[in-house]
Amino acid sequence: MFCGGLSSPFEVTVHTSPGPTCGTFSHLWLTLIGSDGETQRVSVNEGERHLLPGSSCPVRVQVNGPLGCLVLIRLHLEPRTGFPDLDWHCSRVEVRRLAEEGGRGGKTPEEPEVQVFLCDRWLQTADGDVELRSGKLCLLKDETEEKLKQHRLRQLQHQQKIIRWRKFIEGTPQCIDLNKMSELGPNLSYTQKSPAANLHYLKGFMGRAEAWTSFTELEAVFAHSGHENDIARFVKAHWMEDWYFGHQCLNGCNPLMLHQTHHLPPNLSVTSDMLRPFLPEGSSLELELQKGTVYLLDYEVLDGVPANMINGKQSYLSAPLCLLHLNQQGQLLPIAIQLQQTPGPQNPVFLPSDGGCDWLLAKMWVHCADFQCHQLASHYLRTHMMGELCCVATLRQLPEPHPLHQLLMPHVRTSLQINLQARASLLAAGGVFDKGVGSGLQSLPVLLTRASERIYYRCLCVPDDLTDRALDKLPQSYYAQDALRVWDALHKFVCSWVDLYYSGDDEVQQDSELQLWITDINTHGFTHDSGFPQSFQTKSQVSKFVTMIVFSCSALHAAVNFSQLDFALWMPNCPASMSCPPPQVKGAVTEDDIMSFLPDVNSSCRVLTVLTLLSQPATNFVRLCHYKEAVFREDAHRRLVEEVQAELKAISDEITERNSQLELPYPYLCPEGIENSVAI
Repeated sequence: MFCGGLSSPFEVTVHTSPGPTCGTFSHLWLTLIGSDGETQRVSVNEGERHLLPGSSCPVRVQVNGPLGCLVLIRLHLEPRTGFPDLDWHCSRVEVRRLAEEGGRGGKTPEEPEVQVFLCDRWLQTADGDVELRSGKLCLLKDETEEKLKQHRLRQLQHQQKIIRWRKFIEGTPQCIDLNKMSELGPNLSYTQKSPAANLHYLKGFMGRAEAWTSFTELEAVFAHSGHENDIARFVKAHWMEDWYFGHQCLNGCNPLMLHQTHHLPPNLSVTSDMLRPFLPEGSSLELELQKGTVYLLDYEVLDGVPANMINGKQSYLSAPLCLLHLNQQGQLLPIAIQLQQTPGPQNPVFLPSDGGCDWLLAKMWVHCADFQCHQLASHYLRTHMMGELCCVATLRQLPEPHPLHQLLMPHVRTSLQINLQARASLLAAGGVFDKGVGSGLQSLPVLLTRASERIYYRCLCVPDDLTDRALDKLPQSYYAQDALRVWDALHKFVCSWVDLYYSGDDEVQQDSELQLWITDINTHGFTHDSGFPQSFQTKSQVSKFVTMIVFSCSALHAAVNFSQLDFALWMPNCPASMSCPPPQVKGAVTEDDIMSFLPDVNSSCRVLTVLTLLSQPATNFVRLCHYKEAVFREDAHRRLVEEVQAELKAISDEITERNSQLELPYPYLCPEGIENSVAI
């Protein structure tokens, strides 16, 4: 930091970022701000000096009074009459002290040759005065200059005026209070370059509001739209087999529902005698429960949720209970399915020994229920809404110099734009939930509120979640294996980042900005006692919470989003709605009847069209823990980034090798394919 000297001039160089649209015609004024005073503002781009992409504009700044230590630079853009008012992307401003006027002078030995004020963002004429600081990231307690403390405070006060909370649905995490994309501004929006999706074979069915006539029709559509998708072709070949049903619970697009149970739910009408034929010889249901080989899918969150009207016709939802058994070959097999929560004579328990169509239809009802929970709870709530909740709190409570602001923003920033788009399209009137999904707009607030009430902190933290659900040691649970390894790599990275800035737990407790951040998340997040930390007492608490956010917005989103199309392309495996009510008796369903339960042609293809678009990574996607921001290129940060990238690369190589040996690979948590944030 340059200090001292009353009259020595400075050479200031303003750098414009190299992107083709980063320049501007606008007039730029610059002021140096010191601890004891500030200079007159000077014009940067006069005459032949222009703010061109990739350019450097040097300007000489004279000091005519006491300045003290140089702490801030003020930039002010003004539109130029007759020229378009273009945004400007400033890379940085560099300041060099020149020799004292009238003497040899120069910098003192302890002063750096150049003081750098990073910007690395878009500036607009509407921003007014924008102040840049130099120096490293730091906690509030480590600020040595009062003007820098005040700068942090002003920044947060400004952010809290323009970034406000809004309730999307009562009882769910709140979102940003904006109405349209343009209000985000250039620094919180992004451009998604998606590969061209082949929708040619699906679009032609959009006008056909009638039921599929046969499986042959479905196979003809699949032959065109799914022939290049190896996983989808495997799904189509095996979707009726019980072993694959269990495999999909572990490694499908929604691996978050299955859990071990030692006690049967009181509303599941099964007996030991009923299930004995499906258990090992000489064993019993009680013994298998005790051994920990019994698992449960329980979709009680759907109980009583109103189903959608699609094509003017009533669709239907169920809230199944499905019991599964881990056999001696390591296969997880369904052994009992009850389609509704309340037991009774019109709610039979379906068994593998039932007629083929009865058992198959019961499994399809489970998959339909899973589709609803996957889309709204596992996907939208746990990744999209979680990212937005943490992004808004970060912008409001952690100033830019705070080390956790810089670590978190690359992982949460994109959630604002993608969620605005989702609320305006997918989740709005005329969108896919309105036109094609069993849980339509009427049930959306009910289901999201219930799902929010059932979120607990432990289920968002991978090691706790997998231990609680007893999936961590299942040899065929590839989601669990890969999620744990990615979590561990991210946790090690976050712990090292936290260690750079907090020397002990006392510094965590005294970080008022950090404590206000977690308070904001709790205040506007989950309304029940979710187990989220109410304050941070230790470094390990902070590291775990930040890891949870990064994992949810990157790896978890990859697992539940980019897998969708693979499991839904063969629509009977993943029906988005059902057109007939759940059966109330056994033995009344034929293969022809099964077709009548499936969603209509146009609603099926509408859902597949959306899933095709959502399941494609962007061509410009940013890989997990790869950062464009300049702060990650600083020495200490760069070392940490290089370490985590190397660890993630090793995990990618090992997953790729394992997948090469599997008939059905699990690619979704291979780090080389995980996006750094929720961007689609």
